[in-house]
Amino acid sequence: MTTATKPTQEIEPPYPSAAYSWYVVVVLMLAYVFAFLDRQILSLLVGPIKRDLNITDTEMSLILGLAFAVFYTLLGIPVGRLADRANRRAIIAWGIAIWSVMTAVCGLAKSYGQLFLARVGVGVGEATLQPCASSLIADYFPRGKRGLAYGVYAWGLGLGGGLSFVLGGQVIAAAAEAGTIILPIVGEVRPWQTVFFVIGLPGLLVALLMLTIAEPPRRDRVAGSDEPVPFGEVVAYLRQRWRTYGSHFLGLSVMTIIGNAFIAWLPTVFIRTHGWSIAEVSLWYGLILGIGGPAGVTISGWLGDKLYRQGYKDGHMRVALIGIAMLVPVAIVAPLIPNPSIAMALMIIHAIGSGMPTAAGPTALMMIAPNKMRAQITAVYWFVISSLGLTLGPTSVALITDYVLKDENAIRYSLSLVSAVSGLLVTGAVVFCLKHYRATIEETEKQIVSRG
Repeated sequence: MTTATKPTQEIEPPYPSAAYSWYVVVVLMLAYVFAFLDRQILSLLVGPIKRDLNITDTEMSLILGLAFAVFYTLLGIPVGRLADRANRRAIIAWGIAIWSVMTAVCGLAKSYGQLFLARVGVGVGEATLQPCASSLIADYFPRGKRGLAYGVYAWGLGLGGGLSFVLGGQVIAAAAEAGTIILPIVGEVRPWQTVFFVIGLPGLLVALLMLTIAEPPRRDRVAGSDEPVPFGEVVAYLRQRWRTYGSHFLGLSVMTIIGNAFIAWLPTVFIRTHGWSIAEVSLWYGLILGIGGPAGVTISGWLGDKLYRQGYKDGHMRVALIGIAMLVPVAIVAPLIPNPSIAMALMIIHAIGSGMPTAAGPTALMMIAPNKMRAQITAVYWFVISSLGLTLGPTSVALITDYVLKDENAIRYSLSLVSAVSGLLVTGAVVFCLKHYRATIEETEKQIVSRG
């Protein structure tokens, strides 16, 4: 005779001290800063790269998006599989080393194909970060405190984006003043190539810093084997709950289309439409991203945790929807405003609004994904949102500009149109997700092995 099994009552090891756990978050955040810095510096170099390599906006958009996304998306899933069973801090350390070196290699490119391949290499390295970081944070913090922890980690997006503009603008100005230089073996190096050396190589120090953090015990276990499950079972698990995970993945994916479109092309909009210099747009947009982004993710984490502790199981998804409601109207209107000062000021709301779902989405996912498949589910999530956001974001704007409007100075209309269509889709998907998310999180919490 068989009997129904119940979750085993086991005592998990205590969580590390708060100070050490936050130290881990800061190190992960610093890695995220360098990841985003290396990824986004290219958007300030559109003009000189287009000139020297004689390429179109569409070709440039493929380097900005597709080249990076190819292996960033494809490798995320096997990395997630590895992270569910192997040492996550070592995986991240190797990834940082790879993307830092490949960013510097971008500075060696002498042709469009070489630059494209170097950007592919950057994506290979960065594919290690998100699945491992999300999994680590979930094992360092209790469920009611993970939102704020992930929010602080997600400061890396805003700080990295801000530094890519503020610091990048200064590096570009210094490189331009130095002019073309001659290096041993490498030969002639143009100013935009020098920028990649200066931005990329310091990341190797962060790779070493990652080795100072410890691998924590796995938590939030469900009844049964602690071994990571085969990817086929992960897919089956997601398929059975497709309304929750499908609407979550789709909604946040479409949101990233808007975010990546702005990161890639807003500097060019201000340069072409308003006559701003690279130094001007990099300073102001960088400051806004560096302040507004961290503010948004911090608000998101704090508010999501507060709602969850008050009994709103879908609190983090509600916060994501609030951010989307702030982001979408500004994304549609700002590119069309003739006054550049007002348009740039609206980017403050844009940065805060985009930061909220950026942190709330992955946090909400951590709350429903079982531990033994958490990194794999996180990798699937980043695969979906990166496949759409990193490719359609930059490229959809460029395609409309090159082949529909056929005027590079009309890029602001392309950016606004992409934001309008994406805004409708993301709002509908997240609203649909709320009800199904509540059911899934209740199911997950019933299955978690209780702590003694």
